Amino acid sequence: MNDAARSADQQPVEPAVLDDVPGWFWDHDRHLFDWFLGRQEKAGVSGDLLEMGAYLGRSAIVIGAHLQAGETFTVCDLFDSDAPDDENAAEMDMSYRRTLTRTAFEANYLSFHDRLPEIIQATTATLAGDRIPPGAFRFIHIDASHLYEHVAGDLQVARNALAPEGVVVLDDYRSAHTPGVAAATWEAVFNNGLRPIVLTDSKFYGTWGDPEPAQLDLLARRGTLPQSDVTNETLAGQRVVRIGGSDAGAAPFRVSRHHARLASEAARREIARATEDALRTAERERDEAVRDLAERRARAAERRRPANVAKRAVGDLLPPVVASAIRRARRG
Repeated sequence: MNDAARSADQQPVEPAVLDDVPGWFWDHDRHLFDWFLGRQEKAGVSGDLLEMGAYLGRSAIVIGAHLQAGETFTVCDLFDSDAPDDENAAEMDMSYRRTLTRTAFEANYLSFHDRLPEIIQATTATLAGDRIPPGAFRFIHIDASHLYEHVAGDLQVARNALAPEGVVVLDDYRSAHTPGVAAATWEAVFNNGLRPIVLTDSKFYGTWGDPEPAQLDLLARRGTLPQSDVTNETLAGQRVVRIGGSDAGAAPFRVSRHHARLASEAARREIARATEDALRTAERERDEAVRDLAERRARAAERRRPANVAKRAVGDLLPPVVASAIRRARRG
């Protein structure tokens, strides 16, 4: 896959494909988001969708593709608002402040969808209490603050908001630079009833319901991505599925509404570039041919000079022994 973490400075104004949207959302997880959400839909499960922390929209675009009639997709992010505390502000200044704006998120999202999700531009703490209906959500993605206290609060919001068999996904649950996420995640597992379904290198997928049906379905899909490893682990007596290896072979996400036009513009630029290269090559070859002709004419003119003609005549008429003696005398 393409590197999903390119700088937003390199972001095209209009993304042609999902990989053009900056972010840290790898194909293993994009594939699993599609799988979990699609599995729910095939089973006739309905419910709202929620993302806490959206950055520039890469994962939100995928979640939004599974929005069913009568459902609501809510995205909660500070975007370019001021952080409410010093620690959160420091985290944002280090990682997001220069690139993260609501305008950029909306432009990216609308490149793939006809309308925006419900956007709450605030901290995820505002979702606590009665801000969102309890038990109404089938899928929640937590990828906001990396601070322990905030992630623990986000998990409590998710527990109250999820339907009994709903799925919660936590990003950066094992990264060295996000120990707060790891602490809050495993605290929820060992103390608050969260049950792991599957782990990837980047994300934790869990439920407060029964994880086994989804786990058995995942294990039954071994080999569908030939270079991907699907293993069955045990953690404190609980089954945990783990997915690793290469994500090569995962079907790409659909292209954006701009793709055809951007591809056409890119093709025109490539044709113009190739034409310019051909013209430069033809001009260089013409210049080389002109120089070669000039050199050959100069050599021919030199050979026609009277002195050189006389030398050749002497060489042709005199016996070889005499001609050689004359040449040695001249060199001496």
